[in-house]
Amino acid sequence: MTIKIFVTGGTFDKEYNELKGKLFFKDTHLPEMLKLGRCELKVDIVTLAMIDSLDMTDADRKIILENCQKTKEDKILITHGTDTMVETAKVLASSVKDKTIILTGAMIPYKFGSSDGLFNLGSSLAFVQILPHGVYISMNGKYFNWDNVRKNKQTGEFEEIK
Repeated sequence: MTIKIFVTGGTFDKEYNELKGKLFFKDTHLPEMLKLGRCELKVDIVTLAMIDSLDMTDADRKIILENCQKTKEDKILITHGTDTMVETAKVLASSVKDKTIILTGAMIPYKFGSSDGLFNLGSSLAFVQILPHGVYISMNGKYFNWDNVRKNKQTGEFEEIK
């Protein structure tokens, strides 16, 4: 079993330019994170975009959807910015029924050293292997159905809508 990982950017992959005081994208940190986590799973990483999710467009979401539809793997993990993760999940859930798709991200960039990204990545890799077909959000060791979750901007955590 191979797990397809689609990279779309988000805080997961941001880096900090100390001279300019700005966050930016260079390359994905996924291979480094998987190595650090001693991941023994068979994965195939494909970078679809390196953008902040606030800048993600309908066209970007269409690219993500098309790649999820055409990949032969039925276990898919998508790294994504947290601000519009639920919107992308909605697009995927409306068209993809025969695969397990997990969207995950980070509140703090991996390169900062104190990121939640490594934990979120590991949790998501476990969830994608055991959950039934559907679209889910995975953050902070929890998974949520895509249509019953929101980002609480006061606490910086994802929570069930209830």
